[in-house]
Amino acid sequence: SESPARIIIAQGASAAVAAGIWTALAAALFVVLPVGGSVTPALPAIFAMGFVVYLMAVAFYYVLLAMEAARKAEAREAEAHLLAGKAELRALKAQINPHFLYNSLNSISALTAIDAAKAREMCVQLAGFLRSTLGMSEKPSIPLAEELALTRSYLSIERVRFGERLTVEEDIDEACGDYPVPPLLLQPLVENAIIHGIANLVEPGFVRIRAQWIAEGNGRAGAIEIAVENSFDAEGQSSRQRGGFGLASVRKRLGAHYGPEAALQTSANEGTYRVAMRLPPS
Repeated sequence: SESPARIIIAQGASAAVAAGIWTALAAALFVVLPVGGSVTPALPAIFAMGFVVYLMAVAFYYVLLAMEAARKAEAREAEAHLLAGKAELRALKAQINPHFLYNSLNSISALTAIDAAKAREMCVQLAGFLRSTLGMSEKPSIPLAEELALTRSYLSIERVRFGERLTVEEDIDEACGDYPVPPLLLQPLVENAIIHGIANLVEPGFVRIRAQWIAEGNGRAGAIEIAVENSFDAEGQSSRQRGGFGLASVRKRLGAHYGPEAALQTSANEGTYRVAMRLPPS
């Protein structure tokens, strides 16, 4: 692109030429039309007016160009943001599925020798879960109810694996079901709860999912809070609090999807680890 100085010089010269033509036409009209007096005293004013009119037209043109460039840049940024979100979701699925499949297939292999019916059940549940995740990267958001259904499918497989060692609890406000969330938002949190919590316990433990609206001062529903709680071994707290890929990914996706209005907090108290997300009103 040309430098601003060259543009100014070129447009200034063009304005002078256009104003000269404007002035010549005005003088010709003054001669042709039956108007008394001399046109000479008015020529400087006519030239200046033509010069200014040309510059105003050029300025308007460049304003339109700048607006169009800004619109295209915004569209490119939005597209890049969307592609980055899809790539991140694909990376998340790539991170989840191999580890999850490894554990699930090991569990199925062990079950075939002791309980063939449960092994078949786990195969069906695993197929259903993987089928549900297909095409998720094409959706910017899904209803919370759909995300919860996917999470239940995942946990049903883990319950076959852990048996009585895993109890799943829910405290879900039904009014939250239509709230839009990024797909696979809960998956990393629940997987962390299993890997860093339940898997390290000798005694039975629980995974609890909560979702509720937080009322504003006027009584209307405001933000929504979604939390995943689980039993954990206090001695493993330091490694659990680092969060790993799961928490880092969720925190990044919340920022990209909702901006600074969303927040993620973690806490540990008396053998219960809690991850809470506060999301803005939809």
